[in-house]
Amino acid sequence: MYEGAIQDLIDELGRLPGVGPKSAQRIAFHVLSADPADVNRLAGALRKVKELVRFCTSCYNVAESEQCRICRDPRRTDEVLCVVEEPKDVVAIERTGEFRGRYHVLGGAINPLEGIGPDNLRVRELMARLGAGTVRELILATDPNTEGEATATYLALMVKPMGIAVTRLASGLPVGGDLEYADEITLGRAFEGRRAV
Repeated sequence: MYEGAIQDLIDELGRLPGVGPKSAQRIAFHVLSADPADVNRLAGALRKVKELVRFCTSCYNVAESEQCRICRDPRRTDEVLCVVEEPKDVVAIERTGEFRGRYHVLGGAINPLEGIGPDNLRVRELMARLGAGTVRELILATDPNTEGEATATYLALMVKPMGIAVTRLASGLPVGGDLEYADEITLGRAFEGRRAV
């Protein structure tokens, strides 16, 4: 549609996850009309994230040093390990303020259709951490979709013989939701995960 640099920018923005062609065009024209100082700050932040951010050597969360801030925190318990798919899932759980254990980021979920199996994830590293003998409970906090369920089932089968308690995050109805709009699987899980009040 456009020529030269503006089309190159639209094309690159369009390659980002969740950014469609219209959004890419809107962002590109925003950048074009933005103050040069703002654009330089954005470009600097992009360069800086690629230069400084790496994966934690313990849990594979994002970090700017060898270990992330959670793995460096001595107030956290080593007895409970929460397995998540991506670093963004760590942030979601941390926002609750309910979890005081450690994490393990798999780097995705089992998805045979995409050619992603257990060997493409950080399962070996997880098994090595569990082999140290300090973990008493493994919480499987993978996404409640087909891939997340397959990953959780696979990990549960691998870990159970080790004598470690394996739990799965409960799933069910969202606060403020209406029963009539809930799908059968969500409603079924809500019944399975019910608790006394």
